[in-house]
Amino acid sequence: MCSLRDADKKTAVIGTRELLVVLFLALATVAVYWPVRGHEFVNYDDGPYVYENPHVRAGLTGESVKWAFTAMHSYNWHPLTWLSHMLDCQLYGLDSGKHHITSLLFHAANTALLFLVLRRMTGALWRSAFVAALFALHPLHVESVAWVSERKDVLSTLFWLLTMLAYVRYAEKRCPARYVPVVVLFALGLTAKPMLVTLPIVLLLLDYWPLGRVEDELSVAGTKVGAYWRLVREKLPLFALAAASGVITYLVQRSGGAVKTLEQFSPGIRVGNAFVAYLKYIGKMFWPRALAVFYPHPGSALRLWQVVAAVLLLASISALVYRLRRRHRYLVMGWAWYVVTLIPVIGILQVGTHEMADRYTYVPLVGLFVMVAWGVPEMVARWRHRQVGLAVSAAAVLSVLTACTWQQVGHWRDSETLFEHTLRVTSNNALAHTNLGHALLEQGKADEATGHLTKALAIQPGYVKARTNLGIALAGQGRFDEAVAHFAEALACDPDNLDAHYNMGVAMIKRGDLKAAAGHFSEVLRIKPDDADAHFSLGAILMTQGKLSEAAAEFEEVLRLRPEHGNARRYLDEVQQVERKRRESG
Repeated sequence: MCSLRDADKKTAVIGTRELLVVLFLALATVAVYWPVRGHEFVNYDDGPYVYENPHVRAGLTGESVKWAFTAMHSYNWHPLTWLSHMLDCQLYGLDSGKHHITSLLFHAANTALLFLVLRRMTGALWRSAFVAALFALHPLHVESVAWVSERKDVLSTLFWLLTMLAYVRYAEKRCPARYVPVVVLFALGLTAKPMLVTLPIVLLLLDYWPLGRVEDELSVAGTKVGAYWRLVREKLPLFALAAASGVITYLVQRSGGAVKTLEQFSPGIRVGNAFVAYLKYIGKMFWPRALAVFYPHPGSALRLWQVVAAVLLLASISALVYRLRRRHRYLVMGWAWYVVTLIPVIGILQVGTHEMADRYTYVPLVGLFVMVAWGVPEMVARWRHRQVGLAVSAAAVLSVLTACTWQQVGHWRDSETLFEHTLRVTSNNALAHTNLGHALLEQGKADEATGHLTKALAIQPGYVKARTNLGIALAGQGRFDEAVAHFAEALACDPDNLDAHYNMGVAMIKRGDLKAAAGHFSEVLRIKPDDADAHFSLGAILMTQGKLSEAAAEFEEVLRLRPEHGNARRYLDEVQQVERKRRESG
C-alpha cells in the first residue's frame, strides 16, 4: 500500500541539483567549523568523557566495550556514544583536533540527511535546502558540534534522521521489511542519547504534514479517530522503546544525583522556567547573541510577570497556528515539533543547575526552521520579483549566521577562552568562574585562579568543586593549612568527593602526615578503584614505609591501568631490586 501519490515519488530520486545542494551544504558546514581542528579539549565534561576516562582511552577492547554497555557513567546510559569516543581514541589517541573533526563530519552528514529527507517528503528543493542551511550554520548549534562531550548530540541526530528516512520509505510502501529498519535505527539512536524519545510523536506529525497519511488512513478507517489510532498503533513498538529508554535515563540520572530534588527547585519554579526557556530559545534563534556554555538557573529570582508573559505569548502562538491549520499545515507540524522535542530537556525534571542550554536546540529548531522556510514564501506570494527577493534575503541571513557561527566556534578554542567569554555574557556564574580558575591553575597561574574561585564561592558557597579547586590553588602557593581547611569543608558537603580526597592526601604528604595521606588515597580507591594516580600515590607512601610487597602491588595496578606511566615502572623496578637483595642476603 502506497501512501504517497505517484507524482510525489519523483522526490525519491536524487538528481544533479540535489547532489550540488548536498555538496554546497557539506562544504559550507566544514568551512565554517574548520577551526575546530586546532581546538583543545575543555575542562567541562571532556575529562570524564574522554581524556580522563581509562575505558575510553583504551580504545575498542573487549573490556572497554563491555564497560560501554554496562556503565552508568556521567548520568547517562549511552553505549553507542561511548563506542564512538573509544573508536576516536583507537584511531587518534588523545589528538583533540581529530576528535573535533569527527563531530564536525557527523554534523555535515546530518545537514545533508536533513535536506534529503525534507526534499523527499515535500518535493520542495530550495525550501528544504534553506532549512538544512539554517541547521548547518546557526550559531546555537555550535555547542553540539564544537564540544567533544556533545558527540551524543550529533551522533543521535544522525540516527534520528536515518530513522525518518527509513520511515518515509515505509510510508511510501507499507510492509514489514521496510518497518524493521525504522525500529532498529530508532533503537540505535536511543543508545546514543535518549533525546530521541520524542521521535515517535514527530513521526505522527509527519503523517499529518507533509506525508498526508491521515487522509490515506481515513479512507480505510472511515473516521478521523480510527485513522489516527491506526497511525498510533503502528508506532507502538517505537513508543515502547522510548518508554524503556526514558525510565532507564531517569533512574540513572537520579542515582547519580543529576536530577535535582524538589527542595532545590520547586515544581513551580521548574514549570515557570520551562515556559520562559521556550521563548528564550526562540529569541536566540532570531537574535543569537550572548551565547554561553552555561546559563545559571534563576531559581527564586524568576519573576512571576516573566512566566505570565511567556505563557500568554506561547498560548497566542499556539492559537494562531491552530487557526491557520487548514491552509498551512506546516505551521502545526513545525510548532508541535519544536514544543514536543524540547519537553525532555526543558527542565520539568531538572537535570543539573542550568537554566537552558544551546545544545538542546540541535533538533527542536528544525521545526521552527520549517515554519520560516515555508511560511515566508507564502507571506510574500503576491509580491513582484519575490523569487529574487527571497534569494537575496536567504543569502543575507545565511551570511550573517555564518559570521556569527565562525565567531562562536572561536570561543570554544580552549577552556580559558570558553569561560572568559561565558563570564562576559552571563552574570553570577559560579561554574564559569570555577572552570576558568581550574584552567588557570593548570597553567600555573595560582593567583588569578584564586581570585576566580573565591568569586565562585561568593556566588555559591556550597559549590564543592570551587572549594576543592581553591584548596588546590592555595596548596600551590604553599598555604597548606588553608588548603586543608577547604578540602575538609568540601568533604563535609560531599564525603565521596574524589578530588577533595586526593588533594587532601597530597596536602597531608606536604605536611608530613603519611598515615592520613594514605587514608585519603584509600578512600579514592574505594570510590574509584581504577584511579591510577591514587594507586601510584598510595604505592609511593607504602614504599616509603618499607611495605614493599604492598607498594609493588599498587605500582603493578598503575601499569595495568596506564602502561605508559614511567614513574610507576621505575618505582616498581626499585622495589623489586630491594626485595631481590633481601632474599639474596636472607
